[in-house]
Amino acid sequence: MSKPATPVAPPLKDELDIVIPTIRNLDFLEMWRPFFQPYHLIIVQDGDPTKTIKVPEGFDYELYNRNDINRILGPKASCISFKDSACRCFGFLVSKKKYIFTIDDDCFVAKDPTGKEINALQQHIQNLLTPSTPFFFNTLYDPFRDGADFVRGYPFSMREGVPTAVSHGLWLNIPDYDAPTQLVKPLERNTRYVDAVLTIPKGTLFPMCGMNLAFDRELIGPAMYFGLMGDGQPIGRYDDMWAGWCTKVITDHLGLGVKTGLPYIWHSKASNPFVNLKKEYKGIYWQEDIIPFFQSVTLPKESTTVQKCYIELSKLVKEKLGPIDPYFQKLADAMVTWIDAWDEINSPAQSAPAAADAKKVESSSKKK
Repeated sequence: MSKPATPVAPPLKDELDIVIPTIRNLDFLEMWRPFFQPYHLIIVQDGDPTKTIKVPEGFDYELYNRNDINRILGPKASCISFKDSACRCFGFLVSKKKYIFTIDDDCFVAKDPTGKEINALQQHIQNLLTPSTPFFFNTLYDPFRDGADFVRGYPFSMREGVPTAVSHGLWLNIPDYDAPTQLVKPLERNTRYVDAVLTIPKGTLFPMCGMNLAFDRELIGPAMYFGLMGDGQPIGRYDDMWAGWCTKVITDHLGLGVKTGLPYIWHSKASNPFVNLKKEYKGIYWQEDIIPFFQSVTLPKESTTVQKCYIELSKLVKEKLGPIDPYFQKLADAMVTWIDAWDEINSPAQSAPAAADAKKVESSSKKK
């Protein structure tokens, strides 16, 4: 008589938080239940804090609304955006785990070309736990995937790779387009499933999308600030872009890696292109200066931690981008506030009170 199979523990079960920004009931979690249920969720409720957000039964979660953010951060809460998905970075701030996976509530489980449901979280974990190769491009893409390796001519001295800080996933169905592209291609859908993961080379920037993203919080967490967006700000829909540009400059400086490609999720809902255009139009104009700025940034050798890099970056933002618009002066100040908040919440002395606060929020949210 054969013995029953020993259940396999989900990878990084106690080392990873799933962060979800939302303004609505989280019915979409039902579809993700087979993949997400073993993990702890941090839900950041945007908008009206008096609204009750319903979470399906059986999930382990804590839920923070704007009142909680104000209570926990005090005056430093000014750095957390309101009425914008940029509020997700508060979840990054209060997490106590090594890894973060963040996903939007209009992202569903995708299927690969064989019809099999894709466990996006598992692929992100695989990306993060294997090295990146930012200094020399491998034409078979990620050499650490099954069935691949380093090709002939790849230097042996570089084959060890570097730690992976970020895993950037993609989307089937609704592409992540800006408003002008949405307007000229309203019916376009992404049906191309490319079975590839690659390291973004050192010195190359990329547009980071926050709806299907994982990162090593211990390696790069303080750089994952999604800026000042939404309510009271002149710009929106550039929160993840800003975090991506800052993160890439810092990972390049510190010798860390960023991967993009698999996993795919199914992006279910196209946002309104006219609303998006109002949010984006200054960003579309400003990014013609922002991108050259990030391409030319050099961080000092003394910047040996993410926090030090980020503070240096904030000074350069104020100096070089400040003249473009007063918004960048305000953003540079918020970057410093964010690092102050990160260090305060994540200092050993603060860990116990922060954990107690989380428990308070968690128990109150589960009673609802």
